[in-house]
Amino acid sequence: MTRPRRPDLTPPVPSLRRHRRLLVLGALAQAGLILAQAELLARTLAGLTTALLAPLAAVLAGRALLGWGRRVHADRVAAAVEAALREAVLREAADGTHRRGGAVVTLLTKGVEAVEPYFAGYLPELAVAAVVPPAVLARLFVADWASALVILVTLPLIPVFGALVGKHVKTATEARWAALRGLGAHLRDVLAGLPTLRAFGREVFQTGVVRALAEAHRAATVRVLRTAFLSALVLELVASVSVALVAVPVGLRLLDGSLALGTALVVLLLAPEAYLPLRALGARFHASAEGLAVLDEVRELTGTSRPPATAVAPSGPGHVVFENVTVEYPGRPAALREVSFELRPGETVALAGPSGSGKSTVLAVLLGFTRPAAGRVLVDGRDLADVLDADRDAWLRRIAWVPQRAHLFAGTLAENIALGVPEAEETAIEAAAEAAALTPVAAALPAGFATALGERGEGLSAGQRQRVALARAYFRCAREDVPLVLLDEPTARLDNATEQTVIQAARTLTAGRGALVVAHRPALLKVADRVLWLDDGALTERREVTV
Repeated sequence: MTRPRRPDLTPPVPSLRRHRRLLVLGALAQAGLILAQAELLARTLAGLTTALLAPLAAVLAGRALLGWGRRVHADRVAAAVEAALREAVLREAADGTHRRGGAVVTLLTKGVEAVEPYFAGYLPELAVAAVVPPAVLARLFVADWASALVILVTLPLIPVFGALVGKHVKTATEARWAALRGLGAHLRDVLAGLPTLRAFGREVFQTGVVRALAEAHRAATVRVLRTAFLSALVLELVASVSVALVAVPVGLRLLDGSLALGTALVVLLLAPEAYLPLRALGARFHASAEGLAVLDEVRELTGTSRPPATAVAPSGPGHVVFENVTVEYPGRPAALREVSFELRPGETVALAGPSGSGKSTVLAVLLGFTRPAAGRVLVDGRDLADVLDADRDAWLRRIAWVPQRAHLFAGTLAENIALGVPEAEETAIEAAAEAAALTPVAAALPAGFATALGERGEGLSAGQRQRVALARAYFRCAREDVPLVLLDEPTARLDNATEQTVIQAARTLTAGRGALVVAHRPALLKVADRVLWLDDGALTERREVTV
């Protein structure tokens, strides 16, 4: 098995360094108890005496108590590490992670849980494997150098074979985690968009996609299990043969009288103890391999592996150019395939096409939720990837985003409009509401803009919630220099009358700004200067039309 990289946690866990020290001390204590147990048991059996039974029982009780204490401490440290990782992922997600929500949910649940076997299982066994075999070998060289020499030659076979198999385990486990992440992320996104999928008759297609992702995860899991079982077989076989190479000569020498019974018993009792930690380490490695892939995922997500960037956020008019942008998600076909187009300042471009064709992915790239696998996005001549690494918040302040389902929080209508600006002036809130055609809605509420809304905007209709989202965008545009507006199907699930109101508000919002609009319904396309058609992640020139 290959030795895993030392985890780079963000934020660091204060107890982790002390955990390593305690593991080494526990391994030293375990080595001492193993040697004492073998010595006492050999003397008891060789002399057929009961005088040493009490010390032997004390040693056995000490080993049991030490094992229990190590497990309890390791479990507590693993729980602390899981909490730290979840905190880091949640903080990054709250700040605006570049991953989709479904991938973050999978990472927070099944992903972080997979880290526990590494800290609670692999690290303790690694300490034991580093301490116990050398201690046993040293004692055997004193007792019988011939047997110790056999163990010294055969002992490295276990890590050698383990390393050879471990390479396949690492690859297979990373593939399994990628398949699970892709399945969880896609399933969550499908469930969130199920009403829209049913409205456009795409639920049957998505059923096939989920089935294909589930099959990929099943196949990856079977590969991991097959490799793990074969690895366990190899390690057990090597260890058993190695112990036999020690036991058979010891038995023959014991029969011809060239080896004392007490010495033979010490050798036979200690020989398996030399191989046992390495066998246990191999088993723990298989259980912890997925956790290592998750640690890499968290490290990438929280940016600990990103190089420092020197670029600053662009301050130009918002000229956006997509150059052969390709976006891929693990275990799925490419969401975007070499997409190239230009969004000029002050221009409104609509993205149209069937559900799942990659329209929302284009917005996710601009927002930094998704990074292209190939190609690049230029904003006022600068690479968007450098801009996001340098100052993501500064870039997002230059965007007004109206998602397909804007989340409204439990609070007043005014607080939901001026989200994140508690000191907002009432006149600015009212102006944003007026521009978004929200003033009549506020007037009809019991306390106007001071009316308390429930979580997710309980108390408002779908169209009214959408107008609140538009008012948020107006409020941001009034406070900051916002050259770019992103609208993700703002009229989805609205009736015709409400749709016209929202479209007129959107037309006012996009006036004089570069705007990218994801649209299914024909009425929304009239807001655009140009319409780009996406199909299966590809943009075709013959479908680019002017409205």
